[in-house]
Amino acid sequence: MKRQRQSRRCQAEEFRNGRFALRTQGFSLIELLIVVALLLVMTTLYWGFGSRSNQSTQQKACQKNLQKLFIALEIYANDHARQFPVVANARTSEEALDPLVPRYTADTATFICPGSKDSELPAGESLLKRKISYAFYMGRRSSDATEVLMTDKQVDTKAKSAGQNVFSTTGSPPGNNHHKYGGNLLFCDGHVELIPAQSPFSLALTQGVVLLNP
Repeated sequence: MKRQRQSRRCQAEEFRNGRFALRTQGFSLIELLIVVALLLVMTTLYWGFGSRSNQSTQQKACQKNLQKLFIALEIYANDHARQFPVVANARTSEEALDPLVPRYTADTATFICPGSKDSELPAGESLLKRKISYAFYMGRRSSDATEVLMTDKQVDTKAKSAGQNVFSTTGSPPGNNHHKYGGNLLFCDGHVELIPAQSPFSLALTQGVVLLNP
């Protein structure tokens, strides 16, 4: 009788150990591959070029670029009767902003938005025949404190009413420095604001002011 009880206990213990072993065998190779694939997809969606998280980081870096450019613009204006650069017959922001380089800034890296895919520029060299990332409101003065001076590339060079598209709403060009997540505005007093793709306020073109895109 005692032997029978011991035998039953042994059988029960073997059964429990066997069931536990089955539970702890781990994932199969296919299961592991599926998990890895899902993690890669999730990582790409969260940190990829067009992701909101990635663009948020790039937008902050872009703001620093614009603030550095404002220093050069302000020094230029101090030397030119408070007038920001004006170049006769300029058709692009590169042509209008070229007078800044290299006298007022040799740091041409600041002309490239880190959220864009624009190529790096040679340090201290002319902007002519190059491509920058920012639009420029040519004709503004330092006294126009509440007016916009520079922005990320816009969808076009027209004045904008509140609610109109300033930047891409799809992530496709034009105006997609920050995919579909809006862009930065640099004002004539030096502060920078981030707005969505559709402007929350009007961006007028006052007399003598033209908007130039890259």
